Amino acid sequence: MFCFMHFSLSFRSTLVGSLAVLMSSLLWSQTPKPLVFEEAGHGIVVSHLANGLTVVVKPLPRAPTAVHMLWVRVGSMDEVDGYTGLAHMLEHMMFKGTPSVPAGEFSRKVAALGGRENAFTDRDFTGYFQQIPSSRLSDVMKLEADRFAHNSWPDEEFKKELEVVKEERRMRTDDSPRSALYEQLESTQWLASPYRRPIIGWMNDLDNMQPQNARDFYHAWYAPNNAVLVVVGDVNPEQVLALAQSNYGDLPPKVLPDRKPRLEPEQKGIRRVSFKAPAKQAYVMLSWKVPGFKGFATPNNLNAHNALASKEALSLTMLSALLDGYEGARLDRALTQGPHRLAQEVGSYYDFAGRGPQIFVLEGAPKEGVSMDQLEVQLKAQLLKVAREGVGEEELKRVKAQWLASTVYKRDSLFNQAQEIGAFWARGLPLDTSDLLIDPLLQVTAQEVQAVAKKYFSDDQLTVAYLWPEALDEPTLKRQQRAQSAGDLR
Repeated sequence: MFCFMHFSLSFRSTLVGSLAVLMSSLLWSQTPKPLVFEEAGHGIVVSHLANGLTVVVKPLPRAPTAVHMLWVRVGSMDEVDGYTGLAHMLEHMMFKGTPSVPAGEFSRKVAALGGRENAFTDRDFTGYFQQIPSSRLSDVMKLEADRFAHNSWPDEEFKKELEVVKEERRMRTDDSPRSALYEQLESTQWLASPYRRPIIGWMNDLDNMQPQNARDFYHAWYAPNNAVLVVVGDVNPEQVLALAQSNYGDLPPKVLPDRKPRLEPEQKGIRRVSFKAPAKQAYVMLSWKVPGFKGFATPNNLNAHNALASKEALSLTMLSALLDGYEGARLDRALTQGPHRLAQEVGSYYDFAGRGPQIFVLEGAPKEGVSMDQLEVQLKAQLLKVAREGVGEEELKRVKAQWLASTVYKRDSLFNQAQEIGAFWARGLPLDTSDLLIDPLLQVTAQEVQAVAKKYFSDDQLTVAYLWPEALDEPTLKRQQRAQSAGDLR
Protein backbone atom coordinates (compact mmCIF):
# COMPACT_ATOMS: atom_id res chain seq x y z
CA MET A 1 0.00 0.00 0.00
CA PHE A 2 1.28 3.45 -0.85
CA CYS A 3 1.96 5.68 2.14
CA PHE A 4 2.26 9.32 1.12
CA MET A 5 4.22 10.10 4.30
CA HIS A 6 7.21 8.43 2.66
CA PHE A 7 7.53 11.44 0.38
CA SER A 8 8.41 13.70 3.29
CA LEU A 9 10.11 11.28 5.69
CA SER A 10 12.14 8.88 3.58
CA PHE A 11 15.06 10.24 1.57
CA ARG A 12 15.57 6.88 -0.11
CA SER A 13 11.99 6.62 -1.39
CA THR A 14 12.12 10.25 -2.52
CA LEU A 15 15.33 9.63 -4.45
CA VAL A 16 14.03 6.45 -6.06
CA GLY A 17 10.77 8.18 -6.94
CA SER A 18 12.59 11.16 -8.43
CA LEU A 19 14.77 8.90 -10.59
CA ALA A 20 11.69 7.00 -11.74
CA VAL A 21 9.93 10.23 -12.68
CA LEU A 22 13.06 11.42 -14.52
CA MET A 23 13.27 8.19 -16.52
CA SER A 24 9.56 8.37 -17.27
CA SER A 25 9.92 11.98 -18.43
CA LEU A 26 12.86 11.11 -20.69
CA LEU A 27 10.95 8.21 -22.21
CA TRP A 28 7.90 10.41 -22.73
CA SER A 29 9.94 13.11 -24.46
CA GLN A 30 11.52 10.58 -26.81
CA THR A 31 8.34 8.80 -27.87
CA PRO A 32 5.60 11.36 -28.57
CA LYS A 33 2.24 10.06 -29.71
CA PRO A 34 0.49 11.55 -32.74
CA LEU A 35 -2.14 14.05 -31.69
CA VAL A 36 -5.15 12.60 -33.46
CA PHE A 37 -8.61 11.72 -32.27
CA GLU A 38 -10.05 8.23 -32.50
CA GLU A 39 -13.73 7.40 -32.50
CA ALA A 40 -14.79 5.93 -29.16
CA GLY A 41 -18.37 5.39 -30.28
CA HIS A 42 -21.66 7.29 -30.09
CA GLY A 43 -20.20 10.65 -31.02
CA ILE A 44 -17.35 10.50 -28.50
CA VAL A 45 -13.80 11.05 -29.72
CA VAL A 46 -10.67 10.45 -27.68
CA SER A 47 -6.96 11.16 -27.89
CA HIS A 48 -3.92 10.86 -25.64
CA LEU A 49 -1.22 13.45 -25.17
CA ALA A 50 2.35 12.19 -25.09
CA ASN A 51 2.43 12.65 -21.31
CA GLY A 52 -0.51 10.28 -20.83
CA LEU A 53 -3.36 12.77 -20.42
CA THR A 54 -6.54 11.42 -21.99
CA VAL A 55 -8.59 14.00 -23.90
CA VAL A 56 -12.24 13.20 -24.58
CA VAL A 57 -14.64 15.36 -26.59
CA LYS A 58 -18.31 14.92 -27.39
CA PRO A 59 -19.48 17.67 -29.77
CA LEU A 60 -23.10 18.67 -29.15
CA PRO A 61 -23.84 22.00 -30.91
CA ARG A 62 -27.30 22.50 -29.42
CA ALA A 63 -26.42 25.83 -27.81
CA PRO A 64 -23.23 27.92 -27.52
CA THR A 65 -22.24 26.32 -24.19
CA ALA A 66 -19.79 23.68 -23.05
CA VAL A 67 -18.91 21.63 -19.98
CA HIS A 68 -15.21 21.36 -19.18
CA MET A 69 -14.24 18.65 -16.68
CA LEU A 70 -10.93 17.41 -15.36
CA TRP A 71 -11.05 14.04 -13.60
CA VAL A 72 -8.25 12.50 -11.56
CA ARG A 73 -8.34 8.77 -10.86
CA VAL A 74 -7.86 9.15 -7.11
CA GLY A 75 -10.46 9.15 -4.37
CA SER A 76 -11.00 8.11 -0.79
CA MET A 77 -10.21 4.48 -1.64
CA ASP A 78 -6.61 5.53 -2.33
CA GLU A 79 -6.09 6.86 1.18
CA VAL A 80 -4.54 4.94 4.06
CA ASP A 81 -5.77 4.50 7.61
CA GLY A 82 -5.04 7.51 9.74
CA TYR A 83 -5.26 9.87 6.77
CA THR A 84 -8.90 9.57 5.75
CA GLY A 85 -10.43 12.61 4.08
CA LEU A 86 -7.26 13.64 2.24
CA ALA A 87 -8.71 13.32 -1.27
CA HIS A 88 -11.65 15.52 -0.30
CA MET A 89 -9.48 17.99 1.61
CA LEU A 90 -7.21 18.35 -1.42
CA GLU A 91 -10.26 19.04 -3.57
CA HIS A 92 -10.94 22.05 -1.32
CA MET A 93 -7.31 23.16 -1.45
CA MET A 94 -7.29 23.13 -5.25
CA PHE A 95 -9.35 26.34 -5.01
CA LYS A 96 -6.76 27.98 -2.76
CA GLY A 97 -4.38 29.33 -5.32
CA THR A 98 -1.33 29.05 -7.51
CA PRO A 99 1.59 31.47 -7.90
CA SER A 100 -0.40 33.31 -10.59
CA VAL A 101 -3.99 32.92 -9.28
CA PRO A 102 -4.45 33.84 -5.58
CA ALA A 103 -6.87 32.02 -3.27
CA GLY A 104 -10.50 32.67 -4.21
CA GLU A 105 -9.59 34.17 -7.56
CA PHE A 106 -10.32 30.99 -9.55
CA SER A 107 -14.05 31.09 -8.81
CA ARG A 108 -14.24 34.84 -9.41
CA LYS A 109 -12.57 34.47 -12.80
CA VAL A 110 -14.95 31.70 -13.89
CA ALA A 111 -17.95 33.77 -12.80
CA ALA A 112 -16.61 36.74 -14.76
CA LEU A 113 -16.51 34.50 -17.85
CA GLY A 114 -20.22 33.84 -17.44
CA GLY A 115 -19.69 30.35 -16.06
CA ARG A 116 -20.25 28.31 -12.93
CA GLU A 117 -17.88 25.79 -11.38
CA ASN A 118 -17.48 23.30 -8.59
CA ALA A 119 -15.80 20.02 -7.71
CA PHE A 120 -16.61 16.66 -6.16
CA THR A 121 -14.82 13.79 -4.46
CA ASP A 122 -15.92 10.17 -4.68
CA ARG A 123 -14.46 6.89 -3.47
CA ASP A 124 -13.10 6.25 -6.99
CA PHE A 125 -12.20 9.71 -8.32
CA THR A 126 -12.03 13.47 -7.88
CA GLY A 127 -13.52 15.82 -10.46
CA TYR A 128 -13.46 19.53 -11.27
CA PHE A 129 -15.85 21.22 -13.68
CA GLN A 130 -16.90 24.47 -15.27
CA GLN A 131 -19.99 25.20 -17.36
CA ILE A 132 -19.22 28.15 -19.60
CA PRO A 133 -20.05 29.76 -22.95
CA SER A 134 -18.13 27.63 -25.43
CA SER A 135 -16.28 30.73 -26.62
CA ARG A 136 -14.56 30.89 -23.20
CA LEU A 137 -13.29 27.30 -23.21
CA SER A 138 -9.70 28.43 -23.74
CA ASP A 139 -9.87 30.66 -20.66
CA VAL A 140 -11.18 28.00 -18.26
CA MET A 141 -8.82 25.35 -19.60
CA LYS A 142 -5.90 27.66 -18.89
CA LEU A 143 -7.17 28.21 -15.34
CA GLU A 144 -7.75 24.51 -14.69
CA ALA A 145 -4.39 23.46 -16.09
CA ASP A 146 -2.66 26.05 -13.95
CA ARG A 147 -4.05 24.76 -10.67
CA PHE A 148 -3.62 21.13 -11.75
CA ALA A 149 0.09 21.76 -12.30
CA HIS A 150 0.89 24.52 -9.80
CA ASN A 151 -1.44 24.21 -6.82
CA SER A 152 0.21 26.13 -3.97
CA TRP A 153 -0.95 27.66 -0.69
CA PRO A 154 0.41 28.65 2.73
CA ASP A 155 -0.13 26.53 5.83
CA GLU A 156 -2.52 29.09 7.29
CA GLU A 157 -4.82 28.76 4.30
CA PHE A 158 -4.91 25.00 4.84
CA LYS A 159 -5.75 25.37 8.54
CA LYS A 160 -8.65 27.71 7.78
CA GLU A 161 -10.06 25.41 5.11
CA LEU A 162 -9.69 22.38 7.36
CA GLU A 163 -12.14 23.99 9.76
CA VAL A 164 -14.57 24.41 6.85
CA VAL A 165 -14.28 20.70 6.06
CA LYS A 166 -14.81 19.76 9.72
CA GLU A 167 -17.98 21.83 9.74
CA GLU A 168 -19.06 20.13 6.53
CA ARG A 169 -18.61 16.78 8.26
CA ARG A 170 -20.67 17.97 11.24
CA MET A 171 -23.48 19.18 8.98
CA ARG A 172 -23.58 16.37 6.45
CA THR A 173 -22.83 13.42 8.72
CA ASP A 174 -22.71 14.08 12.46
CA ASP A 175 -25.94 16.13 12.45
CA SER A 176 -27.65 13.93 9.84
CA PRO A 177 -28.80 10.70 11.53
CA ARG A 178 -29.29 8.75 8.31
CA SER A 179 -25.91 9.78 6.92
CA ALA A 180 -24.28 8.78 10.19
CA LEU A 181 -26.16 5.46 10.08
CA TYR A 182 -24.90 4.78 6.58
CA GLU A 183 -21.34 5.60 7.66
CA GLN A 184 -21.66 3.04 10.45
CA LEU A 185 -23.06 0.47 8.02
CA GLU A 186 -20.19 0.97 5.56
CA SER A 187 -17.51 0.64 8.23
CA THR A 188 -19.12 -2.61 9.45
CA GLN A 189 -19.90 -4.06 6.04
CA TRP A 190 -16.34 -3.85 4.73
CA LEU A 191 -13.36 -5.31 6.55
CA ALA A 192 -10.56 -4.96 4.01
CA SER A 193 -12.03 -2.87 1.23
CA PRO A 194 -11.10 0.84 1.41
CA TYR A 195 -14.77 1.58 0.77
CA ARG A 196 -15.18 1.24 4.55
CA ARG A 197 -13.68 4.71 5.02
CA PRO A 198 -15.90 7.81 4.82
CA ILE A 199 -15.09 10.08 1.91
CA ILE A 200 -15.07 13.14 4.14
CA GLY A 201 -12.82 11.36 6.64
CA TRP A 202 -13.07 10.46 10.30
CA MET A 203 -13.09 13.51 12.55
CA ASN A 204 -10.02 12.35 14.47
CA ASP A 205 -8.08 12.12 11.20
CA LEU A 206 -9.20 15.60 10.24
CA ASP A 207 -8.15 16.90 13.65
CA ASN A 208 -4.65 15.55 13.07
CA MET A 209 -4.28 16.33 9.36
CA GLN A 210 -1.27 18.46 8.44
CA PRO A 211 -0.71 20.74 5.42
CA GLN A 212 2.15 18.58 4.13
CA ASN A 213 -0.15 15.53 4.05
CA ALA A 214 -2.28 17.24 1.39
CA ARG A 215 0.76 18.43 -0.54
CA ASP A 216 2.22 14.92 -0.61
CA PHE A 217 -1.10 13.47 -1.77
CA TYR A 218 -1.28 16.08 -4.52
CA HIS A 219 2.27 15.44 -5.76
CA ALA A 220 1.71 11.68 -5.70
CA TRP A 221 -1.56 11.44 -7.63
CA TYR A 222 -2.14 14.62 -9.65
CA ALA A 223 -0.35 13.65 -12.84
CA PRO A 224 -1.40 13.90 -16.50
CA ASN A 225 -1.13 10.11 -16.85
CA ASN A 226 -3.69 9.78 -14.03
CA ALA A 227 -6.24 12.24 -15.43
CA VAL A 228 -8.78 12.75 -18.17
CA LEU A 229 -10.01 15.98 -19.72
CA VAL A 230 -13.68 15.77 -20.79
CA VAL A 231 -15.31 18.48 -22.89
CA VAL A 232 -18.95 18.21 -24.01
CA GLY A 233 -20.88 20.85 -25.91
CA ASP A 234 -20.60 23.25 -28.83
CA VAL A 235 -16.93 22.63 -29.55
CA ASN A 236 -14.62 21.43 -32.30
CA PRO A 237 -12.57 18.33 -31.30
CA GLU A 238 -9.43 19.45 -33.13
CA GLN A 239 -9.52 22.83 -31.43
CA VAL A 240 -10.06 21.20 -28.02
CA LEU A 241 -7.09 18.93 -28.62
CA ALA A 242 -4.93 21.88 -29.64
CA LEU A 243 -5.93 23.72 -26.46
CA ALA A 244 -5.21 20.63 -24.36
CA GLN A 245 -1.77 20.26 -25.92
CA SER A 246 -1.04 23.93 -25.34
CA ASN A 247 -2.16 23.91 -21.69
CA TYR A 248 -1.26 20.42 -20.51
CA GLY A 249 1.26 19.11 -23.04
CA ASP A 250 4.37 20.29 -21.20
CA LEU A 251 3.50 18.58 -17.91
CA PRO A 252 5.69 15.52 -17.27
CA PRO A 253 4.09 12.18 -16.39
CA LYS A 254 4.72 10.61 -13.00
CA VAL A 255 5.31 7.13 -11.67
CA LEU A 256 2.12 6.58 -9.71
CA PRO A 257 1.99 4.82 -6.34
CA ASP A 258 1.17 1.11 -6.44
CA ARG A 259 -2.51 0.29 -6.09
CA LYS A 260 -2.87 -2.96 -4.16
CA PRO A 261 -6.18 -4.78 -4.69
CA ARG A 262 -7.25 -5.03 -1.00
CA LEU A 263 -9.91 -7.62 -1.79
CA GLU A 264 -12.76 -8.07 0.64
CA PRO A 265 -12.81 -11.48 2.41
CA GLU A 266 -15.96 -13.51 2.01
CA GLN A 267 -18.70 -12.67 4.47
CA LYS A 268 -20.15 -15.76 6.15
CA GLY A 269 -22.99 -14.49 8.25
CA ILE A 270 -25.26 -11.55 8.94
CA ARG A 271 -23.78 -8.39 10.48
CA ARG A 272 -25.81 -5.89 12.47
CA VAL A 273 -25.39 -2.24 13.40
CA SER A 274 -27.42 -0.69 16.22
CA PHE A 275 -27.02 3.08 16.12
CA LYS A 276 -28.61 5.64 18.44
CA ALA A 277 -29.00 9.32 17.58
CA PRO A 278 -31.40 12.20 18.18
CA ALA A 279 -33.90 11.77 15.34
CA LYS A 280 -37.56 12.14 14.47
CA GLN A 281 -38.03 8.57 13.31
CA ALA A 282 -36.39 5.19 13.16
CA TYR A 283 -34.71 3.96 10.00
CA VAL A 284 -33.70 0.58 8.58
CA MET A 285 -31.00 -0.22 6.00
CA LEU A 286 -30.36 -3.67 4.51
CA SER A 287 -27.21 -4.00 2.40
CA TRP A 288 -26.13 -7.08 0.48
CA LYS A 289 -22.79 -7.66 -1.24
CA VAL A 290 -23.48 -8.33 -4.93
CA PRO A 291 -21.51 -8.38 -8.21
CA GLY A 292 -20.71 -5.15 -10.03
CA PHE A 293 -20.43 -4.42 -13.73
CA LYS A 294 -16.92 -5.23 -15.05
CA GLY A 295 -17.30 -4.31 -18.72
CA PHE A 296 -18.52 -5.80 -21.96
CA ALA A 297 -17.48 -9.31 -22.86
CA THR A 298 -15.24 -9.64 -25.91
CA PRO A 299 -12.84 -12.45 -26.87
CA ASN A 300 -9.90 -10.49 -25.42
CA ASN A 301 -11.63 -8.68 -22.58
CA LEU A 302 -13.37 -10.37 -19.65
CA ASN A 303 -12.65 -13.70 -18.03
CA ALA A 304 -15.59 -15.99 -17.35
CA HIS A 305 -16.03 -14.76 -13.77
CA ASN A 306 -16.17 -11.07 -14.73
CA ALA A 307 -18.37 -11.79 -17.74
CA LEU A 308 -20.90 -13.45 -15.45
CA ALA A 309 -20.67 -10.58 -12.94
CA SER A 310 -21.41 -8.06 -15.69
CA LYS A 311 -24.37 -10.05 -16.94
CA GLU A 312 -25.77 -10.35 -13.44
CA ALA A 313 -25.19 -6.63 -12.84
CA LEU A 314 -27.67 -5.91 -15.62
CA SER A 315 -30.25 -8.14 -13.95
CA LEU A 316 -29.63 -6.50 -10.57
CA THR A 317 -30.17 -3.09 -12.19
CA MET A 318 -33.55 -4.22 -13.45
CA LEU A 319 -34.38 -5.74 -10.05
CA SER A 320 -33.70 -2.42 -8.31
CA ALA A 321 -35.78 -0.58 -10.90
CA LEU A 322 -38.57 -3.11 -10.41
CA LEU A 323 -38.61 -2.40 -6.68
CA ASP A 324 -38.12 1.37 -6.74
CA GLY A 325 -37.57 2.63 -10.27
CA TYR A 326 -40.73 4.68 -10.69
CA GLU A 327 -43.66 6.10 -8.75
CA GLY A 328 -45.84 3.28 -7.51
CA ALA A 329 -43.17 0.59 -7.94
CA ARG A 330 -43.30 -2.60 -5.87
CA LEU A 331 -41.86 -1.29 -2.61
CA ASP A 332 -44.21 1.69 -2.59
CA ARG A 333 -47.27 -0.39 -3.44
CA ALA A 334 -46.52 -3.04 -0.84
CA LEU A 335 -45.27 -0.96 2.07
CA THR A 336 -46.35 2.71 1.90
CA GLN A 337 -49.82 2.56 0.34
CA GLY A 338 -53.20 1.32 1.55
CA PRO A 339 -54.74 0.98 5.00
CA HIS A 340 -52.15 -1.59 6.15
CA ARG A 341 -49.07 0.33 5.17
CA LEU A 342 -45.97 -0.33 7.26
CA ALA A 343 -43.59 2.45 6.21
CA GLN A 344 -43.48 6.20 5.81
CA GLU A 345 -40.97 5.81 2.99
CA VAL A 346 -38.96 3.06 1.32
CA GLY A 347 -36.27 2.81 -1.32
CA SER A 348 -33.85 0.62 -3.21
CA TYR A 349 -30.56 1.31 -4.93
CA TYR A 350 -27.77 -0.62 -6.56
CA ASP A 351 -24.22 0.71 -7.01
CA PHE A 352 -23.70 -1.05 -10.39
CA ALA A 353 -19.99 -0.28 -10.96
CA GLY A 354 -16.90 0.99 -9.23
CA ARG A 355 -13.23 0.35 -8.63
CA GLY A 356 -14.21 -1.52 -5.47
CA PRO A 357 -17.01 -3.98 -4.54
CA GLN A 358 -20.71 -3.23 -4.98
CA ILE A 359 -23.84 -3.41 -2.84
CA PHE A 360 -27.61 -3.64 -3.20
CA VAL A 361 -29.59 -1.72 -0.57
CA LEU A 362 -33.18 -1.69 0.66
CA GLU A 363 -34.12 0.97 3.18
CA GLY A 364 -37.08 2.58 4.84
CA ALA A 365 -38.63 4.46 7.74
CA PRO A 366 -41.28 2.46 9.63
CA LYS A 367 -44.70 3.97 10.23
CA GLU A 368 -45.51 4.88 13.82
CA GLY A 369 -46.41 1.73 15.70
CA VAL A 370 -44.41 -0.51 13.35
CA SER A 371 -41.12 -1.91 14.64
CA MET A 372 -37.87 -1.94 12.67
CA ASP A 373 -37.90 -5.74 12.90
CA GLN A 374 -41.27 -5.82 11.16
CA LEU A 375 -40.11 -3.50 8.39
CA GLU A 376 -36.92 -5.52 7.90
CA VAL A 377 -38.97 -8.69 7.44
CA GLN A 378 -41.28 -7.02 4.93
CA LEU A 379 -38.44 -5.47 2.92
CA LYS A 380 -36.87 -8.92 2.62
CA ALA A 381 -40.27 -10.32 1.69
CA GLN A 382 -40.35 -8.21 -1.47
CA LEU A 383 -37.11 -9.82 -2.65
CA LEU A 384 -38.36 -13.27 -1.67
CA LYS A 385 -41.52 -12.66 -3.67
CA VAL A 386 -39.48 -12.00 -6.82
CA ALA A 387 -37.30 -15.04 -6.09
CA ARG A 388 -40.30 -17.34 -5.64
CA GLU A 389 -42.88 -15.96 -8.05
CA GLY A 390 -40.76 -14.24 -10.66
CA VAL A 391 -41.74 -11.16 -12.66
CA GLY A 392 -44.52 -10.76 -15.18
CA GLU A 393 -43.50 -9.79 -18.72
CA GLU A 394 -45.78 -6.77 -18.76
CA GLU A 395 -44.42 -5.45 -15.49
CA LEU A 396 -40.84 -5.91 -16.65
CA LYS A 397 -41.67 -4.16 -19.93
CA ARG A 398 -43.08 -1.22 -17.95
CA VAL A 399 -39.96 -1.09 -15.77
CA LYS A 400 -37.72 -1.05 -18.84
CA ALA A 401 -39.74 1.73 -20.43
CA GLN A 402 -39.41 3.85 -17.28
CA TRP A 403 -35.68 3.16 -17.09
CA LEU A 404 -35.16 4.02 -20.75
CA ALA A 405 -37.15 7.25 -20.42
CA SER A 406 -35.01 8.39 -17.48
CA THR A 407 -31.83 7.50 -19.39
CA VAL A 408 -32.91 9.54 -22.41
CA TYR A 409 -34.01 12.43 -20.18
CA LYS A 410 -30.56 12.64 -18.60
CA ARG A 411 -29.09 13.31 -22.04
CA ASP A 412 -30.74 16.70 -22.14
CA SER A 413 -27.99 17.81 -19.78
CA LEU A 414 -24.46 18.41 -21.08
CA PHE A 415 -23.26 18.14 -17.50
CA ASN A 416 -24.79 14.67 -17.03
CA GLN A 417 -23.19 13.41 -20.23
CA ALA A 418 -19.76 14.74 -19.27
CA GLN A 419 -20.15 13.31 -15.78
CA GLU A 420 -21.01 9.85 -17.11
CA ILE A 421 -18.02 9.84 -19.46
CA GLY A 422 -15.63 10.85 -16.69
CA ALA A 423 -16.97 8.30 -14.22
CA PHE A 424 -16.75 5.49 -16.78
CA TRP A 425 -13.15 6.46 -17.56
CA ALA A 426 -12.22 6.50 -13.87
CA ARG A 427 -13.69 3.02 -13.43
CA GLY A 428 -11.97 1.56 -16.47
CA LEU A 429 -15.12 1.15 -18.57
CA PRO A 430 -15.73 2.17 -22.20
CA LEU A 431 -16.45 5.87 -22.49
CA ASP A 432 -19.76 5.20 -24.27
CA THR A 433 -20.90 2.64 -21.69
CA SER A 434 -24.15 4.58 -21.18
CA ASP A 435 -25.13 3.94 -24.80
CA LEU A 436 -23.73 0.43 -24.94
CA LEU A 437 -25.82 -0.60 -21.93
CA ILE A 438 -29.19 0.22 -23.47
CA ASP A 439 -29.68 -2.90 -25.59
CA PRO A 440 -28.28 -5.39 -23.03
CA LEU A 441 -30.48 -3.92 -20.30
CA LEU A 442 -33.56 -4.02 -22.52
CA GLN A 443 -32.79 -7.68 -23.27
CA VAL A 444 -32.71 -8.74 -19.60
CA THR A 445 -35.33 -11.45 -19.14
CA ALA A 446 -37.76 -12.05 -16.32
CA GLN A 447 -35.97 -15.34 -15.64
CA GLU A 448 -32.64 -13.52 -15.21
CA VAL A 449 -34.16 -11.06 -12.73
CA GLN A 450 -35.64 -13.94 -10.75
CA ALA A 451 -32.30 -15.79 -10.84
CA VAL A 452 -30.34 -12.96 -9.17
CA ALA A 453 -33.14 -12.48 -6.62
CA LYS A 454 -32.69 -16.14 -5.67
CA LYS A 455 -28.90 -16.09 -5.68
CA TYR A 456 -27.70 -13.02 -3.79
CA PHE A 457 -30.07 -12.15 -0.96
CA SER A 458 -29.40 -14.64 1.78
CA ASP A 459 -28.39 -13.41 5.23
CA ASP A 460 -24.81 -14.60 4.70
CA GLN A 461 -23.99 -11.50 2.62
CA LEU A 462 -26.26 -9.10 4.52
CA THR A 463 -25.46 -6.18 6.82
CA VAL A 464 -28.41 -4.61 8.66
CA ALA A 465 -28.34 -1.17 10.26
CA TYR A 466 -31.00 0.21 12.62
CA LEU A 467 -31.32 3.85 13.62
CA TRP A 468 -32.83 4.05 17.11
CA PRO A 469 -34.26 7.57 17.57
CA GLU A 470 -33.50 9.46 20.74
CA ALA A 471 -35.20 12.61 22.02
CA LEU A 472 -34.60 15.75 19.99
CA ASP A 473 -33.97 19.02 21.76
CA GLU A 474 -34.43 22.35 19.97
CA PRO A 475 -30.73 23.07 19.20
CA THR A 476 -30.24 19.56 17.78
CA LEU A 477 -33.38 19.87 15.67
CA LYS A 478 -32.14 23.15 14.21
CA ARG A 479 -28.76 21.61 13.38
CA GLN A 480 -30.47 18.71 11.65
CA GLN A 481 -32.70 21.05 9.66
CA ARG A 482 -29.63 22.98 8.60
CA ALA A 483 -27.94 19.69 7.65
CA GLN A 484 -30.99 18.65 5.64
CA SER A 485 -30.97 22.00 3.83
CA ALA A 486 -27.27 21.62 3.02
CA GLY A 487 -27.86 18.11 1.74
CA ASP A 488 -30.70 19.28 -0.51
CA LEU A 489 -28.54 22.07 -1.92
CA ARG A 490 -25.74 19.65 -2.67
